[in-house]
Amino acid sequence: MKSGIVIFPGTNRERDMAIALKKVSGQDPVMLWHRQTSLPDLDLLVLPGGFSYGDYLRCGAMAAHSPIMREIKAFIEKGGYVLGVCNGFQILTEAQLLPGALLRNRSLRFISSDGYLRVERNDTAFTSQWEKKAVFRTVMAHGDGNYVASSETLSRLEGEGRVLFRYVNAEGVMNQDDCFANPNGSAHAIAGVLSANFRVCGMMPHPEDLVDPLMGGEDGKPLFASLVEQFTG
Repeated sequence: MKSGIVIFPGTNRERDMAIALKKVSGQDPVMLWHRQTSLPDLDLLVLPGGFSYGDYLRCGAMAAHSPIMREIKAFIEKGGYVLGVCNGFQILTEAQLLPGALLRNRSLRFISSDGYLRVERNDTAFTSQWEKKAVFRTVMAHGDGNYVASSETLSRLEGEGRVLFRYVNAEGVMNQDDCFANPNGSAHAIAGVLSANFRVCGMMPHPEDLVDPLMGGEDGKPLFASLVEQFTG
């Protein structure tokens, strides 16, 4: 699997993502600076977490206008796959490559803790190595993870099966109003969504932080293993 990681000013999770990608694929990802106006031959592009441009204006708002975003849009149009995690998810929504927006957590506080996600479908390039409705532990580190969208958009996402991950408790139960099961207050407890073509995925928590027993577990590894399977068979 040939992958690339996009770095913006303020990105700080690129090394974590690189470790996860190499751990599972065996290949080092290419590091891509946000001012690049061409891309190498790649299967997957990843927008990692951090605080692009210091979260000035809105999280991801300035990064969404970086020169490389034009290349990312063309990459998707040609059949490429994109994963955006945390700030990467915010950038993808600001660039209108994914619907909705990420607002301040309902507690108005930064969340830094473990949580649980439920896999809503396992027939995608990002989730094939999980069982449907599998529950896994994940790492959360964000101040603006409250996913919001219009009622029409939410209905469309649900109806088209584009909600990929949902916040739940350890038993896999979703509760919109539970501050532990849905820590940032996201609508429909949404933690990750897909584009209409199912090739772009955005999620708030950090699967790359749990891909090795030395990290405390391998709960996030199936996501990267799924992508490797997609491109290597």
